[in-house]
Amino acid sequence: MDKKMSKHNESSQKRLLIIDDEENMRHMLSAMLKKSGYRVSTASNGSEAMDMVDQTLYDFILCDLKMPDMSGMEFFEAARDKLWASTVIMMSAYGTIDTAVEAMKKGAYDFISKPFKLDEVLLSLKKAEERESLKRENRWLKERIKKIQDDYHFGNMVAKSKDMVAVFKMAEKVAQYDTTVLICGASGTGKELIAQGIHFTGKRSKYPIVPVNCGGIPENLLESELFGYKKGAFTGADSDRKGLFEEADRGTIFLDEIGELPLSLQVKLLRVLQENEIRPVGDSKRKKIDVRVIAATSKNLEDEAKNGSFREDLFFRLNVMPIQLPLLKDRPEDIPILSQHFINRFNVSLEKNIRGITPSAMSILLKYHWPGNVRELGNVIERAVVLAEESILVPENFSLDLGEDQEREKVQEFFDGHSLKVAQKILEKRLITKALEATNGNRTHAARILEISHPSLLSKIKTYGINL
Repeated sequence: MDKKMSKHNESSQKRLLIIDDEENMRHMLSAMLKKSGYRVSTASNGSEAMDMVDQTLYDFILCDLKMPDMSGMEFFEAARDKLWASTVIMMSAYGTIDTAVEAMKKGAYDFISKPFKLDEVLLSLKKAEERESLKRENRWLKERIKKIQDDYHFGNMVAKSKDMVAVFKMAEKVAQYDTTVLICGASGTGKELIAQGIHFTGKRSKYPIVPVNCGGIPENLLESELFGYKKGAFTGADSDRKGLFEEADRGTIFLDEIGELPLSLQVKLLRVLQENEIRPVGDSKRKKIDVRVIAATSKNLEDEAKNGSFREDLFFRLNVMPIQLPLLKDRPEDIPILSQHFINRFNVSLEKNIRGITPSAMSILLKYHWPGNVRELGNVIERAVVLAEESILVPENFSLDLGEDQEREKVQEFFDGHSLKVAQKILEKRLITKALEATNGNRTHAARILEISHPSLLSKIKTYGINL
């Protein structure tokens, strides 16, 4: 037990090397510093110390400047690459102070002038230990901040919600492989940004990523756009032309809105994915290509395959690694970080200096339904930055219509439970209130609008406690 405790104490002690050509100085410092809890080694000159720092990482080094053969400064310069984990304190006589200061400029922590009191040495070591503790803490904080930033960022996207952090981690993993990826999500959720992040994080980042909107190219031109054509293949084909797949060779092709691809081309795309080769329009030969395919869709391709609008075999071939992007309204915790991200971007492009958003303005953003998702949020923030007259965005900078969302919330109340009686009472109260407001409190007219008798209306007003 005592041996184990002794080994533990040794491992927790700081290693310290004393380099001095005077034996009395080495002996005196060694005895004092051992009593103070350091594991002390000694060297009588710079050459001997060079061998020692080759074998051991010292926490602290006390080095005399004036020594024969190799001076302290010469040792420090020669051994600097080996002292990355060591705090070096120079010991200097009066005539070598300038040299000690020069050593500090080159990385030494401190110097002590000879003759010195033993307390001065302990004080300098204590200060050095505090500095090392702060450096370690700073390193830990920087690593922690970097980890948080890495968690919250992927490519040009930012998020902190659990669902999006999971998306980022999945995208980070698949980026390292050539696996086909299918990104699913509503318009504006960031499908193309995820595709770009996967491309630029992966091994193909030196080569192009070629985006294709499968729903934005006329069907009669889509095949030649994707696969290219030979001269004379059709009227106007005056020369050979590469297709988008060939342009993306060694890189990535991003097939956006893949669900819009005509059935006639789906079978040809399936062959490309299976065989890694294309055939330009009008050509009898096939060309080998090396292209990673990332597809995206706002449709449910599984449902499309079931109803015959999308080839089932192509769906299975694309759906190797699916990534589902959530709606912005389902991750409101991302709205503040996304808003600041957009503010920072538009501050640069619009040469503004917006520092943030007031809580009341942020409340508006959090209540809004965001049918256009992150793309709509970006547009809203850009407009607010343009309109802002102060350095903080206020509610007046936003013109979002919350009416539709509030009506949706009202309707939702009817479905929060399962009781028809409760839903009927809520509905009756609201309709009666609405009728009374429309007739300025005229109960006879309100009863006529509601198509109930006047006594029945009076009874319900009393039951529901309506004061109009």
